[in-house]
Amino acid sequence: MEKLSALEQRVVGCLIEKQVSTPDVYPLTLNSLINACNQKSNRDPVMSLSEGDVQSVLNNLVARRLVNNVAGFNARAAKYQHRFCNTEFGELHFNDGELAIICELLLRGPQTPGELRSRCARLHQFGDVSEVDACLHSLMEKGPYVVKLARLPGKREARYAHLFGDVPVADAGAPAAAVSAAENSAARIQELEAEVERLKARIKELEAQL
Repeated sequence: MEKLSALEQRVVGCLIEKQVSTPDVYPLTLNSLINACNQKSNRDPVMSLSEGDVQSVLNNLVARRLVNNVAGFNARAAKYQHRFCNTEFGELHFNDGELAIICELLLRGPQTPGELRSRCARLHQFGDVSEVDACLHSLMEKGPYVVKLARLPGKREARYAHLFGDVPVADAGAPAAAVSAAENSAARIQELEAEVERLKARIKELEAQL
């Protein structure tokens, strides 16, 4: 599974978003892609990338065959499209709901099912949160491509993060599975410490009898 840097996530996410939401202007020119990357709405964090920044990321993605320039040889400007998923060239294939979720997670980071339902509306209409949950579970079973994060203190819903880059531990908390494992380990350590204390007490009793 491809691992993307933060800037690569932004570029790929923007290409997926514009492919679905504005197909009439897709593939994107470099200037259009820069504007999409630096868009102030539906982006977290908001970035201010230069032409050189975006071109460098594109060069890396083209070399990795995750993006290609589809403009003709005599075209005045390059036009870029992603090959990240849903192409005959790769193994990643998502339905419309799954693709919308992956796109939003690439653009905004960890989110709850309720947030995803609202923010995915321009890419895919979910009838209710249960449909979002179904897509999230499908993505967890397929790759996994998504991970459920531990619920933050004071929050009612857990958030989900994509696994195409590093899970943002400081921002998102540890994955729920990791938290559960840590809790189990701590409980086991406490049991062992209690058993050691019981054995020490028993040894003292035997020594006293001798």
